Amino acid sequence: MTDAIVIGGGPNGLVAANLLADQGWEVLLLEANAQIGGAVRSAEDVADEFVHDTFSSFYPLAAVSPTIRALGLDEFGLEWSNAPAPVGNPMTDGGWAIVHNDPFDTADELDKLAPGDGESWLEMYDDWRRIEREMVGLLLDPFPPVRSGAALVRHLVGRRGMERIRLLASSVRSLGDRTFHGDAAKMLLATNAQHADISPESAGSGLMGWLLVMLGQQFGYPVPRGGAGQLTLALARRFVARGGVIRCGERVVGVEVHGGRAVGVRTADEFLGVRRAVLADVSAPALYGDLLPDAVVPSRVQRAMRGFEWDPGTVKVDWALDAPIPWRETPSKSPGTVHLAESVDSLTLSAAQLAAGRVPDNPFLLMGQMTTADPTRSPAGTESAWAYTHVPQEIRGNGPYTGDWTPAEAERFADHIQSKVEQAAPGFTSHITQRRVMSPRDLESRNANLVGGAVNGGTAALHQQLVFRPIPGLARAETPVKGLFLASASAHPGGGVHGACGSNAARAAVLHNRVRRR
Repeated sequence: MTDAIVIGGGPNGLVAANLLADQGWEVLLLEANAQIGGAVRSAEDVADEFVHDTFSSFYPLAAVSPTIRALGLDEFGLEWSNAPAPVGNPMTDGGWAIVHNDPFDTADELDKLAPGDGESWLEMYDDWRRIEREMVGLLLDPFPPVRSGAALVRHLVGRRGMERIRLLASSVRSLGDRTFHGDAAKMLLATNAQHADISPESAGSGLMGWLLVMLGQQFGYPVPRGGAGQLTLALARRFVARGGVIRCGERVVGVEVHGGRAVGVRTADEFLGVRRAVLADVSAPALYGDLLPDAVVPSRVQRAMRGFEWDPGTVKVDWALDAPIPWRETPSKSPGTVHLAESVDSLTLSAAQLAAGRVPDNPFLLMGQMTTADPTRSPAGTESAWAYTHVPQEIRGNGPYTGDWTPAEAERFADHIQSKVEQAAPGFTSHITQRRVMSPRDLESRNANLVGGAVNGGTAALHQQLVFRPIPGLARAETPVKGLFLASASAHPGGGVHGACGSNAARAAVLHNRVRRR
């Protein structure tokens, strides 16, 4: 018997395990796959000498997360690397919209494209710096974020305060239109907002675009040197150094509950008991629908979970290239993250097709130039690259794709993705030496939390955030079962590699244990 069991070895599970070990708890982490990492893994499995991240790659939220920063992972081998520029968009009428490492360089380039936009950019960034600490706390602290929320309130009074409130409630289209004149700055906001499944016209998209582009301006879009898996390895090394135990290839098939309290877990081979808590880095539907007996899940929770909404699926293509990407116009500085979209209107049309159950005709692409961001990822003069786009969880209608995502269908859609890159970078295809395509089915088979290829643990739309995540009434890590805590991205604050979901669950477990012992 151990003090706590953590189900799942993704970043949230590893963060939770570390924080419990810091409290002197005996902690066992069980991972169903042959290796830990969840959606933070990398390998040379596309081409020899090319490191490709299997799922996620860029971690601006990790750079700002108080939880990740406090772990001191540099002592356990983690090094961060940054591209010459964090993020950029090639523009259809020529040139690039780029966030540079220096905000004055960003402003100067934007001002050349649209006079006045540089000053507006610096004003937006200066205001971000005034409220950055409170905003990060508001987003990542356990709900309700009392301390950071109270601190933010003082920034929401007066004329400037009203503008901030308006920004938080705005769509990204509205925010861009009233702040900037030119398309470049508007596209920087709008494409960054598409990291979440929120349309450019939806409330909350302005907050998402502003948050990510300001994080990029302040901290960059860092990557772990040597591959995303190096972040996982650093978390694992720290945990083991504090006495933690990791067992891979151990799929938990159930959580045992007696007297309304979680007392352990069952694997296919054995029962493992706990003295204090079980923390589940699994999706909310998996926890309440698969791991817990129906008899211990209140009927209201069962009903609400039937309405849990996943974010769209994902198709990801990895490439090994024998040269850097030959962009039609060479950017002034090469960005690690590249967004491919023609306009805000094209993003709106793509989002509408996704909502209608159609694969977008002209999908938004999020790309990574990984060797540009970290030269250790592939031999000199080459590029380790990828792109992904979203597809509906359920395809409706009689379009060219069925949604079965057979290997042939996935390859055909990858050709479509590749053709869009070719338009922006003529000659791109001629530099491909190897290609790997991962459909929604492939992603889920590699990580059970990525249901249907959903990478954010559930939609980031407002109706399933804050007090509504994962369902109304369960906005914290606590569950209806005593001693059982939800530690995955299905819990507040949701997707992204920030460790907050795991941290919130560990805090809750420690607090409830103290109350129990009194």
